[in-house]
Amino acid sequence: MIASLAGRMTLRDWRAGELNFLLIALMIAVASLASVGFLSDRMRAGLEQNAHQLLASDLLVSGDQPLAPEWKEKIAASGVQSAETVVFPSMAFSTDNEQPSAKLVSLKAVSTAYPLRGTLKIRDAQNQLQSASAPAAGTVWVDQSLLYALNLKTGQALRLGDLTLRIAAVIENEPDRGAGFMNFAPRAMIAMSDLSATGLIQDGSRVTYRLLVAGEKNAIAGLQKQWQTMLDKGQYRGVRMESWESGRPEMRSTLDRAEQFLSLVSLLAALLAALAIAMAANRYMQRHLDAVAMLRCLGLTQTQATTVFALEFLMLAIAGSVAGVLLGYAGHLALIRWLGDLLTTDLPPASVATAGKGLLTGVVLLAGFAMPQVLRLRKVPHTHVIRRQLDSGRQWLWGAYLTGLLAMLGLMIWHTGQIKMSILLAVGFVVAGGVFALAGRGLLSVLGLLRHRLPFQSWRFAVNNLLRRRMVTVVQMVSLALGLTALLLLTVVRQDLLAAWRQASPPDAPNHFVLNVQPEQKADIANRLSEFQQPPMYPMIRGRLTAVNGKAVSVDDYAADQAKRLVDREFNLSTSDRLPAANQLTAGSWFEPYETSGASVEEGLAKTLGLKLYDKLQFDVAGQKFEVKITSLRKVDWASMRVNFFVLLTPDVAENLPQSWISAFHVKPEQMQRVSQLSADFPNLTVVDSGAMVKQVQDVLNQVIAAVEFLFLFALVSGMLVLYAALAGSLDVRQQESALLRALGATKKQLQRAQWLEFSLLGMMSGVLAALTASAIGWMLATQFFEFTWQFSLLPWIAGIIAGISCSLLAAGVGLQRILTRPPVASLREAS
Repeated sequence: MIASLAGRMTLRDWRAGELNFLLIALMIAVASLASVGFLSDRMRAGLEQNAHQLLASDLLVSGDQPLAPEWKEKIAASGVQSAETVVFPSMAFSTDNEQPSAKLVSLKAVSTAYPLRGTLKIRDAQNQLQSASAPAAGTVWVDQSLLYALNLKTGQALRLGDLTLRIAAVIENEPDRGAGFMNFAPRAMIAMSDLSATGLIQDGSRVTYRLLVAGEKNAIAGLQKQWQTMLDKGQYRGVRMESWESGRPEMRSTLDRAEQFLSLVSLLAALLAALAIAMAANRYMQRHLDAVAMLRCLGLTQTQATTVFALEFLMLAIAGSVAGVLLGYAGHLALIRWLGDLLTTDLPPASVATAGKGLLTGVVLLAGFAMPQVLRLRKVPHTHVIRRQLDSGRQWLWGAYLTGLLAMLGLMIWHTGQIKMSILLAVGFVVAGGVFALAGRGLLSVLGLLRHRLPFQSWRFAVNNLLRRRMVTVVQMVSLALGLTALLLLTVVRQDLLAAWRQASPPDAPNHFVLNVQPEQKADIANRLSEFQQPPMYPMIRGRLTAVNGKAVSVDDYAADQAKRLVDREFNLSTSDRLPAANQLTAGSWFEPYETSGASVEEGLAKTLGLKLYDKLQFDVAGQKFEVKITSLRKVDWASMRVNFFVLLTPDVAENLPQSWISAFHVKPEQMQRVSQLSADFPNLTVVDSGAMVKQVQDVLNQVIAAVEFLFLFALVSGMLVLYAALAGSLDVRQQESALLRALGATKKQLQRAQWLEFSLLGMMSGVLAALTASAIGWMLATQFFEFTWQFSLLPWIAGIIAGISCSLLAAGVGLQRILTRPPVASLREAS
């Protein structure tokens, strides 16, 4: 009986349009969280399943010396596959006797089993694209750019050290290319069996030896544990282990920031939709008071009434959640399409668990934010049919809403994994709501003091309308301000986010480096580079850190492997009389003109080596020892593609040290010939083309920006739902008041003017509150989460006031059409 009654009431409410708004709000909330959930889960699973895209293996160890035999012994005991690579910079020479040429390359020798994961693709002499493993002995595979630079073709000879090999193919895709500095140079790949014949590896050569493994997940996990035990003993200097989690660090910052922002957008969309659900449920409750009272008179008990509406909302929750999950799935497919090459093409299928989370989200949202209003219907007495009284039950109503908010908070953390951000947003919404309510009451009190001084009757009438329904006005103001706050916040932070991303890698970012410029060549090279927007040139000094505060440094003084590697090698030092671009001081002050024996240290290096302001560092540069004092710490944007250094010295220190010069500049496609001519005229120069990496970074940024803009639509729709719900909640009461006033002689034009003024005041006050809150939260997010430089702007204030008034007038216009066009007698008859 109860189930049948619930079904009939659901069908009746659906036909009457009572459930439309609730269903739309629920769908948007579930879809916003589900779309990000589907995308994040598939990306995470795809990275783990397709680790070959990063390492050409499941796990690897690398070092700057040949690995000890015990590393391979562990592999043999684990029963996994293995391969080896050796990578180092070298010069490649054409064999043209009339016009020989040379080019710096990143030489890579690979064993026959390479790659263990992923696909190495080449184009053969017939320009046919095919998958391959290692080159055959006596042959070399190269990047197309190397052929252009040396004016060679497939099938011709290339000399590497003492060995001359035949160019057999062009490399199209190398799975573990990575983004190390020397990987900017063109690749030349040979068989491991040919490496010794080249004679290129000598004492002092900068070589990276890699041991790659692949196999079953449990076997790899066991091997990883054994290797980590070996590393923890500290006996293997310069050896490090990598897995898919640590792959591609050059993209990590950008993608982490993007994931945080996507989570922020989805959380705000869900919270706004939850607010809209609560407001829509309140209107639903108000419109069903008479029906519940009548059912109580016909014998329905409190428990039965509650069960009927609970079943109705359960059916609505299931329908809305299923529709929301489907919409979220479609949304994540659109995100994947827009992200393009940022994601691997063979992502695993969507997880059923993610869909389950979406369904559970819908049920919790409706239970937490709509059921409290349904429980209020339980309190409707029989006498409500003749006496309009209702026990508000505020004591337990707030408890029900708090329970719903805590459940929603748990789901937010479950969906996004962003504990700090989820708690911050949830608490922020509650606190903002309370602050808005107090501020709204204060603004209404000020209006109450001013209403008798207003010169026009329409103005006084509008203010009286706001004051007469003080509680309703405050609720509307709070709801409208919360919606505007979220929209303004997303707009402000989104603009800062996109600006920071684009500034990090602008279209004119340097895409070439020139190294090894000798002091006597500096003037000529600077003159040549003047056509490339006159890039700055920096001296580069190779020095080794030998002491800190008078105490000699040793690799044994540090536990972290990164610190050991830094101490065990030479630093690239430089000098500058001004703070370089893409550098920001975080402690201390920049060099004064009269300052001597000073140094500015990159903050990451300082943290790794335990350095602090005013520490004294001793360096050894080609036998010359000198001591400097740390006068400042710098934050360096390593993704800027500019020339950056760990340590900058005062000019007096660097003046007499042996040095070469380096510069970074942007080359347009039509200027490539001039770069080739520069290499030909100055054979000692090393010109590195980083254009491919710059393009990859810019493509990734554009794809992530597209994803952010796409997901922003969810929050925009949720915000508009809140605005509509806030202003539509009182339309029934307004309709009755309008009918009564028109019956007493008020004209349609007078009512219209008064309500336009009322809504304008409401929107303006909400806009001011929203702008204040959005600016404060935007500052906090910019400095605490996204690490932006925040600047005060009047834009949120102007946009907030305009948006508040516009949205209020828009809702008023829609409402006035119903109120002012309906005959007064019809409204009065309904109210009687």
